[in-house]
Amino acid sequence: MDFTLTEAQQDLAALTRRIANDHVTPESLGPAGAGGFDRALWTALARAGVLDAALPSAVGGGGFGLLEQCSILIELGRAVAPVPYLPGIAAAAATLAEFGTPEQTERWLVPVLRGERVLAVALPDTGAPTGFTAERDGASLRVSGAQSAVPFGAFADGFLVQATSADGELVAVVDANDLTVSPQSAVDHADAALAEATDARASAVLPARAVPWLRARATAGLCAFQLGVLERAVELTAEYARERTQFGQPIGGFQAVRHRLADAHLDVEAVRLTLWQAAWRLTEGEDAAEEVATAKYWAAEAGHRVAHTVVHVHGGVGIDVDHPVHRYFVAAKRTEFALGGATAHLRELGSQLA
Repeated sequence: MDFTLTEAQQDLAALTRRIANDHVTPESLGPAGAGGFDRALWTALARAGVLDAALPSAVGGGGFGLLEQCSILIELGRAVAPVPYLPGIAAAAATLAEFGTPEQTERWLVPVLRGERVLAVALPDTGAPTGFTAERDGASLRVSGAQSAVPFGAFADGFLVQATSADGELVAVVDANDLTVSPQSAVDHADAALAEATDARASAVLPARAVPWLRARATAGLCAFQLGVLERAVELTAEYARERTQFGQPIGGFQAVRHRLADAHLDVEAVRLTLWQAAWRLTEGEDAAEEVATAKYWAAEAGHRVAHTVVHVHGGVGIDVDHPVHRYFVAAKRTEFALGGATAHLRELGSQLA
């Protein structure tokens, strides 16, 4: 495979970085743990064409795909930008574009691409039971169950829900008004929600083959976001190590600190390599179950190590919730466990290889 980024990937990454840097400020973020959705940034990304660029031209997108989505997500991760690009675009919108009918895409996809609506995705962790069940009620489908800590669920207008039915797994699209949505505060942003359904009518039902498709792309997107988080966290920590002095010299000159930063750099590169391998195979339409599990394993395992390295090298300020580096620590930890941690994906990889 060719790891060279395309011109479109480079252009979208540069555009996203510029917009994110302009909008993500201490003032826009507010106190630690507050906020959760920067609508001004979301609108700016929509107006710049970032939201629809990496979706099929058949649904009004720019004709690009997962590789470009990952490039965008890396930049959003570098800024720890509080916008629902991963669940709303890379996961939900891409799945609707692939499997939805024209009526479904008109109702759900078009407003999302305009930045007017938000879609969330309720997926169980790898290896965990599905939180929702679905039953046929005549011509319609009724969904019941619950999923906690749904990313950006507190701001969602609709949910793509993985549910278990008599015919197997499926993806149902449910209007937020037909659910009980209770906002929850996560470690970094107040964006998550507990989504509960009792015989909620699905406005759309996607086929069984949409389940692995959605999960694979959501996982790859999560790894891309984590790559951006870790990459920028290591950069900030290296800068700090060059400036912070102890015993009359920069702490970056101490062997222990150099070793920790070198290990962190290797971890970041492992996430980068496994992410692009998984994304490339998915884009080529090849079986990528092993590669996706491997990428998420590294995103979780490396995320844990790098996050703690960042805090340890920064010392006391590393645990100050008002210090910028704290955002990277909590973002890395949250992403570490999203859709299942390292152990869950190591087991998934083992089952794939068995």
